[in-house]
Amino acid sequence: LGPNLLIPDGTRVYEISDDIKEELQRLILKDEKLIIDQFLTKHDLQSLGKIEDRPPGEPPLTAISLAIAQKCNLGCTYCYARQGDFGAKARNMSLQTAQDAVDFLFTNNRLSDKMNIAFLGGEPLLNRVVLQEVTRYAADKARACGKEVSFSITTNGTLLRAEDADFFEEYGFAVTVSLDGIGEIHDSLRPYKGGKATYGRIITNVLPLLAKQKKMQVSARVTVTPLNLNLKQTLDELVRLNFHSVGFSPMISSPTGKEEMNGASFEEMLENMICCGQEFERKLIAGKRYPFSNMYIALKEIHKGSHRPYPCGAGASYLGVSATGELAACHRFVEDEKGYFGDLHQGISSDHQQAWLTERHVHRQEPCKNCWARYLCGGGCHHEVIHRGRPACDYIRGWLNYVLQAYIRLLQARPDFFISNSSS
Repeated sequence: LGPNLLIPDGTRVYEISDDIKEELQRLILKDEKLIIDQFLTKHDLQSLGKIEDRPPGEPPLTAISLAIAQKCNLGCTYCYARQGDFGAKARNMSLQTAQDAVDFLFTNNRLSDKMNIAFLGGEPLLNRVVLQEVTRYAADKARACGKEVSFSITTNGTLLRAEDADFFEEYGFAVTVSLDGIGEIHDSLRPYKGGKATYGRIITNVLPLLAKQKKMQVSARVTVTPLNLNLKQTLDELVRLNFHSVGFSPMISSPTGKEEMNGASFEEMLENMICCGQEFERKLIAGKRYPFSNMYIALKEIHKGSHRPYPCGAGASYLGVSATGELAACHRFVEDEKGYFGDLHQGISSDHQQAWLTERHVHRQEPCKNCWARYLCGGGCHHEVIHRGRPACDYIRGWLNYVLQAYIRLLQARPDFFISNSSS
């Protein structure tokens, strides 16, 4: 394979000659931006368009998350929700508030026929009746309006019942189960509040869902801490159990400061992530499925030329709703004044939203605005950056650097993968 060039604007990857590479390196050392742009234009190495400095005006709302139960039965020390209650009074969301939130989504959903409603907590299955009732309410409302609504839930899995599989399959839920390793490793990080182990119970509970998934998709999400860095062992076991996909996310900002990742653990995580990615490459070339979601998503985003000024839709197309009906930038900002956006009755505070979109733009972030990975990363999770900063930048760049190289290899070995909706 010859040298390749990444154009951050538009995330375009080009194969270039050695001569072009050498000339570009010379121009970059001189830091002559105008001449570099002219050189790229001359050789037809173009971006798909520049990211504007100004934020979007009033973005349409396409997704909400409902903190349907601000309480939990587990005692995870690193939990962003402070073991479920977000540092406030433990409470359930009422059916009326949940229905008001659905009405709010439909009212503010402009220019789109598709919406998503996510159920989170705490542990959302502690409020199962309201979860089921508002799902039916939203599905009926969507049919009446000629729109499409999808549903998702993130659960710790300890309260899942066999009949939940029927309900989630009927409504095509994306079910995410939090599993932070295998057996005792998971139990040390995600025990019941009394300290009792949870892994065996979760696996027993989730098996009926894994067996039934068709419209429903059951995935595993692993929060990575310095204590559970054996990622490939975890991935292989969860793939063996037939999870639709498995993804890893580093613990960057913990309310207690416990189990946060640091420099050494980020380095080890990167090594393990690349190990999983290499297995993904081997399996894909062999025509086999290996549902490592971090790799799959990153490859697809690179191929379609994703470039964005924010890491996600938080505070724009997506808002979180607390149990009492307050609006937050996302589910992690429930009960957090730093991400307050209004409430269901008064509506979105345009002042808060515009200030957020202006201040959180990647061009306003340091050191992001000069980072080659800025439009793939978007500046990092808002909640983590606000509460801890950016300790993961080297890890993120290292991971994206590997994926970009894998993209070039797989584009030659399996070009069909990039035009297919399948992950196999």
